[in-house]
This record gives sequence, C-alpha cells and structure tokens, in this order.
Amino acid sequence: MIIFMEETTHTKQAGSFWRNGDFLLLWSGQVVSTLGSSVSELALPLLVLILVHSPVQAGLVAAIQMVPYLLFSLPVGALIDRWDRKLVMIVCDIVRWLALGSVPLAFLLGHLTVAQLYLVAFIEGTARVLFELAQLSSLPRVVHPDHVPRAYAMDEVTTYLASLLGPNLGALIISLARTTIIGTILAYLIDSISYLVSALSLGCIRTSFQTERVLVQKRSLWKEMIEGLRFLWQQRLLRMLALLTMSVNFFQAGIRLDIIVLVRDQLHLNTLLLGLILSADGVGGLLGGLLAPWIKERLRLGQIIIGSLLIWSVALLMATLANSAVLLIVSRALVGLIWPVYAVAVVSYRLSLAPDELQGRVNSSFRLLTFGIESVGAAVGGGLLVAIGPRFSLGLVAAGLLLSTVVASCTSWRGAR
Repeated sequence: MIIFMEETTHTKQAGSFWRNGDFLLLWSGQVVSTLGSSVSELALPLLVLILVHSPVQAGLVAAIQMVPYLLFSLPVGALIDRWDRKLVMIVCDIVRWLALGSVPLAFLLGHLTVAQLYLVAFIEGTARVLFELAQLSSLPRVVHPDHVPRAYAMDEVTTYLASLLGPNLGALIISLARTTIIGTILAYLIDSISYLVSALSLGCIRTSFQTERVLVQKRSLWKEMIEGLRFLWQQRLLRMLALLTMSVNFFQAGIRLDIIVLVRDQLHLNTLLLGLILSADGVGGLLGGLLAPWIKERLRLGQIIIGSLLIWSVALLMATLANSAVLLIVSRALVGLIWPVYAVAVVSYRLSLAPDELQGRVNSSFRLLTFGIESVGAAVGGGLLVAIGPRFSLGLVAAGLLLSTVVASCTSWRGAR
C-alpha cells in the first residue's frame, strides 16, 4: 500500500536550537550508538582473525556490512516513505541490540562461529541503511527548517568524534582484558548496549517523524522507487549536485591507500607518524562540523561547492608533492575539514527541496549514486596505484578534482543559494 502525506504546517518553532528537547534526545542517542559502533570496529576483524586466522575472511566480514547500501538503498527509501519512521528507527536499534548481543552470548555458550559474524554483520548493515535513511528523512520534522544545517552538522561532528575516540577506546578495552578474544567480546557487548540506549532515547521523543498519512491506493514498490529517482533527476541543481558528488567520491575513494603506500614505501616513515597522518582528517572533520553551520549561513551554496572542490584540489596537490609527514598531515586535515562543510550544504538543500512524502526516496536515490560509486573508485584507484605508483595516482586525483572545480564554475548555478 502506498501512503501519501497530508500537508501540515511545521510544528516546531524557530526558537533556540539547544532548547529542542526532541532533537537533543535524538542526537544524544546517536552519540552513544555511533561511539559504540566505533568501539566494535576494531573488534570485528580481530575476532575473525582469532577464530580462523584468515585476513581474507576478516576483510570479507567488514565488506558484508557495506553490501546492504548497494542492495537495499532504493527499496528502503520507498519503504521509509510508507512506514512510521520513528518506529522503523526503534526496531532497527532493537534488532542491532539483539544481533550484536548474540555474539557475547554465543561466546559464553561456546558456539561462536565466523558464519554467525557474517550474519550479524549483514543484519547490522541492513539495519543501519534503514535507520540512517529514516533519521535523515525525519530531520526536517524534528527541528525547525532553519535549524536543519546545524542539526546535520551535529551528526557530522558525532561521526568524526566517534572515529577519533572509538578505535582508541576499543583498543584500550581489548588491551585491558585478560585475553584479546575476551576484549573483542566486551567491545561487542558495549556496542550492543549502545543501541539499546538509542532505542530508549527515541521512545521518549514526542514529535512525529512525518506528516499525517492517508492511505489512498495500491502502487508497486518499483514505481515508487522510480518516482524518487525521477524527482532527483528533474531538479536540475539537485541532479548537478548528485553528479558532482559522485565525481568527488570517485576521485577520493582510493586516496587513503595511496597515502599509506606513499608513507611506507617511499617516505619510509614510522607507524606512529602514519597513524597521525591518517587521523588528521578526523581532527579536521571535527572542526569542519563545528564550522559548517556558520559557513552555511554566510556563503551561498554555489560558493561552498566550488570553494570545497578548490580546497580539495590544493590538498591533494600537497599530498602529491609531500616529502614529509607535515605536508601529508595538513593535506589530510584539509580534506577532513571540508567534508562536513560540503555535506551540510548539500544535504540541507536536498532536505529543503524534497517534499516530506518523497524524502526517503530522494535521499536513498542520492546515496545510491554517490555511495555506490565509491566501490568503483576504490577499484580503479587500486589499479592505478599498482600501475603508476602513489604520487602519480594522487596527482591524477588532484587533477580530477580541479577539473570538477572548473566544470562547477562554468555552470549557471554557481551563484545558487
């Protein structure tokens, strides 16, 4: 059954952003669950290595978590527009609580297998796709439209903060445990509990996550998915943003591996410096998330997009020419700094443009295009790395981003707000 939305006025008053109790409940729950996920991020490959001593299987389990993005993004977007978004998010958290919690339970019973970790990874990845699309689509309902950029920026800050703290906290938990396997099990237990906390926080939110629904007729899921793609494609600026973001994600998908090979094989820097270089984008991203709303209020959309592309081009050129850790750290920090600024501008525009009844489908269509291209970019980047080496590979990325900057500067929407 297709469900349409009735037009209603937005119930949230502009007021103070930090006095919006419903958003604070939503955000605090996500802080806990995102940090929990980052804690178990290190535990997953370690646990597989302990069980089967296979790096290939460890990589495969991690990859399985991302497969649902490609398989389910479009149908999930349509279903999110049919279902109660808040209920979907609560169910997803409960499913992840049970799935992650099954790992410590199976370990205690002596029946933990890699097959179970595969299944848990797939379930967790599927629930994440549903949850993230429901959360993103409901954001304009939880906060006043004027506060959407700041609300999404706080999500970005949470993600970068978790990426900085989570792995270190996970490593600390694992190192303090009596054995490594017990430490990984504890990390899974913490991640499981974090989803329960998130579910409880969602249950306390009073605001409806969508406009009132009216059941009118039966329509196929396929037609609804096409409707979301059609809306995305018919909006000229939104279409351009999707294509531009696809190019950015394609070019940048392999730069982390390029830098690792450059540091290890050509600059011969130690592992500590490599860690500092790779974590610099997290520090930059954290700062960028805090600055993004302020920048969004003062610059037009076109200025933010073109400026972001130009700064990324310069950052990648710095990495290409780097002969020391300092330039690489600055380069990574600049890349991380700009991502939240770019994301807040693009997502805020998308959320403001799409009607509530199409939010799930438009967001899922945009994500399928822009996230799906990353696997292609990573594969092409890996081939280029083998063929021409890390410096030339990074140089091609810088050239590709610069070309994207020129193309964006020549479009009629460069002055778009």
